[in-house]
Amino acid sequence: MLASSMRNIAVFIALFHASIVVATMPPCQICGSPNLSPPAPEPASPKVAPIPPADSPESHKEPKDGVFDVTEYGAVADGGTESSSAFSAAWTAACDHPGNSTFYIPGGRFLVGPISFPGPCYNNRSPNVELKGTLLAPASLSSFQFSNWISFKNLQGLTVTGGAEAAKLDGQGAAEAWKQSSCEKSERCKKLITSIDLINVSYATIRSISLLNSKGFHLGLHGCNNINIYNVSITAPWDSPNTDGIHVSRSSNINISSSTIGVGDDCVSMGPGSNNISISNIQCGPGHGISIGSLGKYKNEKDVVGISVRNCTIKGTENGIRVKTWPGAPASNASNMTFEDIFMINVSNPIIIDQEYCPSNSCNTSEPSLVKLTDILIRNINGTYNTKSAVTLLCSSEVPCQNVQLVNISLKDAVPDSRPRQGRLSMKGFLHGLQVINSRF
Repeated sequence: MLASSMRNIAVFIALFHASIVVATMPPCQICGSPNLSPPAPEPASPKVAPIPPADSPESHKEPKDGVFDVTEYGAVADGGTESSSAFSAAWTAACDHPGNSTFYIPGGRFLVGPISFPGPCYNNRSPNVELKGTLLAPASLSSFQFSNWISFKNLQGLTVTGGAEAAKLDGQGAAEAWKQSSCEKSERCKKLITSIDLINVSYATIRSISLLNSKGFHLGLHGCNNINIYNVSITAPWDSPNTDGIHVSRSSNINISSSTIGVGDDCVSMGPGSNNISISNIQCGPGHGISIGSLGKYKNEKDVVGISVRNCTIKGTENGIRVKTWPGAPASNASNMTFEDIFMINVSNPIIIDQEYCPSNSCNTSEPSLVKLTDILIRNINGTYNTKSAVTLLCSSEVPCQNVQLVNISLKDAVPDSRPRQGRLSMKGFLHGLQVINSRF
């Protein structure tokens, strides 16, 4: 009986086990052999890039720097295809770029008509201007509606860099501009075109470029502050009219250094509103020397304060160091002016204060200048000169020159013993506080 029960239990277990196995087998889809292939895998879900946390470095990544090559915007380096539109398009892209940007002019010769590079730019950060080629101004004056060829306006942090001999801006003044009849009749041309004007620009650097043959001033600064200019070459023939090298007006904290300037007018001139101007290590000549002025031509001119001219060489110029104001000039002031450590070679009028400045010889010199000149230090001036007077002080008869010091002046006649020594100091007008110390001229 027990044996029979055990057999029944074994059969029951076997049948239960068989039912489990059959239940777990997949159903046969095709008659014949059972389907033993594994089930098809499920399709993979698409991968989604993880979103960085709000404070992760990737969420604050700086935009990439950009180089904006004018040739990629259509400029042609053949010296004959007018390319100002391409230059303007490249500048706009560089100015609007959210990262650091470079406005790039490659090697070659580009004919560029009058053009303005305005700001402010993105985040008030100007592009760097990198010049490797030569820019040519249109030869004809009829191409110019305004008084400049290239202007940079309303910019901060501008840098203009050359670095190669080919980095030039040629104003082509000899073609037409210098031949104006007005240049000969009035000694001031009717239409003057400045090659580069900086207007309302701050914290800028201009270096390692060459400017030549401008139709007027080569480089002008107007309403600017904190400008550094160095390693610049400026050239034009000695008889090219009104081709000042660098002219400064209504600007402050300007440093001009380590440059060579030879032109047909002043190497450097500082007009009304010039404050805290430093001129150093300049090779000047030919030209009209280094000048403060002219001052007093217009009403309501701003004062000139804090001019320093040091460590310069002036060679073969019409004047050396000069302060010039117009006769009949309205009241203004120029003060705290220093000329120091200057070497002169065969210079006419090496030291001159001229308050009867009138280049056209058509002024009423009976009306005195009302520009008051105060605190002028002229020290350590050496070299040779070729005119009757080494020092000329033509001061106003109405507002005296005040506190003028001549210290350690040693100037020799370039043609010794050819003229008597009388008149080497020429004076006119009123002076208060003139001192001549340890000097021979």
